Amino acid sequence: MDLMRSLPIGLYLENPITWLHRLDPRVKLAWLMSFLLAPLLANAAWRVGVALLLILITFLVGIPWRVWKQQMGWLFFLCLLVFVLTALSPDGFSVLSQPRSPASDIPVPPTQYQYVLFEWGKLLVTRRSLELGIRISTLIFTLIYSTNLYLLTTAPEEITAALEELMAPLRRFKLPITEITLILTLSLRFIPLVLEEIQNLARSIRTRAINWKKLGLKRSAQIWLLVVERLLENLLLRAEQMAIAMEVRGFTSPNEHRVEWHQLRLIRWDWWVLAALVLFWGARFTWGGMA
Repeated sequence: MDLMRSLPIGLYLENPITWLHRLDPRVKLAWLMSFLLAPLLANAAWRVGVALLLILITFLVGIPWRVWKQQMGWLFFLCLLVFVLTALSPDGFSVLSQPRSPASDIPVPPTQYQYVLFEWGKLLVTRRSLELGIRISTLIFTLIYSTNLYLLTTAPEEITAALEELMAPLRRFKLPITEITLILTLSLRFIPLVLEEIQNLARSIRTRAINWKKLGLKRSAQIWLLVVERLLENLLLRAEQMAIAMEVRGFTSPNEHRVEWHQLRLIRWDWWVLAALVLFWGARFTWGGMA
């Protein structure tokens, strides 16, 4: 099991360098927040359209198929499973209603409206359950996919530089903006270390060929508690090593030892992408509202 390759969530794709890599991180952050906020209070067609737009951007960017398959294969399966389970679940409108007045002899004109869309035995799909399935599955997909695509094409240093510049006005309120961005940079760099420690512990358990059936539930739980304890110890040790390395190099105060990794500057292509963002929100308010 290689978690660094099978679950590379939150890792930066250094090669190949695509046009999405070259965009200003502030522009990409604006698009990320738009993808996260636009599905709220939107109709089903808009939610599906946002999910398809993310997939289209992935193909236009030219991300390698191996990276796209490894990171998003499990996400498609999860969203499909959530959609099916939600669509087949009760929708909450199972109350039986009775007419207040006696039946009339006047013929009722036929209508094509059907609340129950599919029924086979105990399996029942209604309009509301289908809408809930689309809403939940697309929200999960948009949340995870858009965030992962942003982290995949934006270096951690660029993310922290963009957040520090956007939060610069908060310095007037004596907020430690530099310290916050430094902690964010270290946390993003710490993700591969966490995956590496989990991978090493999983391999160590596999090499011992433990017979879990003979151990029973109680002893198996004790072993997993020891594994979790060992994982926390290793992560704290890694964090202490990083702190000592920074302290030895003189990084005792972020305000006194600032390193500018990237000079943020908007170019013509960034302005075009921002203009497309305005059109995106215009379409959201025009066609994406709930009926």
